[in-house]
Amino acid sequence: QVQVVESGGGSVWNGASLRLSCTVSGNTFSWYTLAWFRQTAGVEREFVAGLTWSDDRTYGAVEDRFTIFRDNAKNTMYLQMTSLKPEDAALYYCTYKQGYMEKAPLTAGEYDYWGQGTQVTVSS
Repeated sequence: QVQVVESGGGSVWNGASLRLSCTVSGNTFSWYTLAWFRQTAGVEREFVAGLTWSDDRTYGAVEDRFTIFRDNAKNTMYLQMTSLKPEDAALYYCTYKQGYMEKAPLTAGEYDYWGQGTQVTVSS
């Protein structure tokens, strides 16, 4: 089993920055992919950003405002979000996929373990 725990969500104003954290523990493999998805009510989960074991990064429709990176010593992956907009407001999920991948998958169904999510609210 793998445990995925997100943190760092909150309520911010339009244009602010926020950093989300994702900690992974348990029976993790040497090769795995981590990603962030987000979801609002009635909408499918949207791919935000992904990071493979080899540090290959893939981004969704977040332009150049978000950056995904990791700290291996802390077993933690981060999503640095800048210039936040009201449309970025969502429940953000961290997810883990076992195995070797050259690129982070873009669909939620391909991932193996999920956290409970952390809420991001952006007020205009």
